[in-house]
Amino acid sequence: MTYTPLALIAELTHRCPLHCVYCSNPIEMQARQNELTTEMWNSVFAQAAAMGVLQLHLTGGEPTAREDITQLIAHGREHKLYSNLITSGLGLSEKKLEQYRAAGLDHIQLSFQDSQESTANEYAGTKAHALKLKAAAMIKKFPLAFTLNIVIHRQNISRLAEMIALGESLGVDRMEIAHVQYYGWAFKNRAALMPTLDQVKQSMDLIYAAKERLKDKVRIDFAAPDYFAKYPKACMGGWGQTSLLIDPAGRVLPCHSAMVIPGMTFENVREKPLAEIWASSAAFQKFRGEDWMKEPCKSCDRRTQDFGGCRCQAYLVTGDAQATDPVCSLSPNRDLINAKTTEAATNQAQVHKVQDTWLYRKQ
Repeated sequence: MTYTPLALIAELTHRCPLHCVYCSNPIEMQARQNELTTEMWNSVFAQAAAMGVLQLHLTGGEPTAREDITQLIAHGREHKLYSNLITSGLGLSEKKLEQYRAAGLDHIQLSFQDSQESTANEYAGTKAHALKLKAAAMIKKFPLAFTLNIVIHRQNISRLAEMIALGESLGVDRMEIAHVQYYGWAFKNRAALMPTLDQVKQSMDLIYAAKERLKDKVRIDFAAPDYFAKYPKACMGGWGQTSLLIDPAGRVLPCHSAMVIPGMTFENVREKPLAEIWASSAAFQKFRGEDWMKEPCKSCDRRTQDFGGCRCQAYLVTGDAQATDPVCSLSPNRDLINAKTTEAATNQAQVHKVQDTWLYRKQ
């Protein structure tokens, strides 16, 4: 079967002014000296467009840490890619936004960690909240599609209504509200981030009510917490089926966490054409389709819907990347997930006593 990628996630750099406690970047990040050059990224964008890619997501780290970010946006437009900048907002100015828009930027996503300044700064690992509010006001001055990203977890979920109200007040076009997914630093901080079942239910009620109330004003997209699901998500639309990610050094991956799976080699755009890597590299073939599946996935009616779930999550929880995603109710390893959700329900005393226990990503 032939697969056509629709989206390219370009991790331009792992440099970032934030140190978020749920950061999904790799624990071992790429250094600045290993980053692809402007010309290399331009070649990547051209190759991606020729393959059928339509959307270019410029992310990091903090993509605006690249001095050539305006050139990279312009190259995306040159190759007729819809460009989306995913940013912390720190360092933005009206002059820069004017340059980005003139270069062809279509969409901007701004992250917020909480509605309250003190806790938002705690989860971000730096004093960022006030700067984000200023950035949001600047973004509204430009004809850019504007999304507010909100990550919710055990520590801030009680202020979800306030965060939705913040998005309304900022005049965003879209809110992307996502429960923490446990990869990278979030996996390390899982005990402090894991909500209770009651918190999850309350958050879903709130979000669905907000979606109905704001349906003619703001689009709300929601990512539920895997650990409380009956079936796994179709991670990235299936391994190597609809999108690809290129890290700052040029390695091509099916998703942002694939490096956690041992024994895998990811080829580099410095050495091979992107189309060749997508079509035939061992890494992209590894879990593409159904041949790799074990039972119960192999004979499950849902295998073409969720593709066995997330391979990285399967490895992180069970130690076996070929296992059924353990969040699935049909998985023989579901008890490993149940143990963590039960632990969250019995450790409510930790909710406000974590300031000294966070593990933060370092630069």
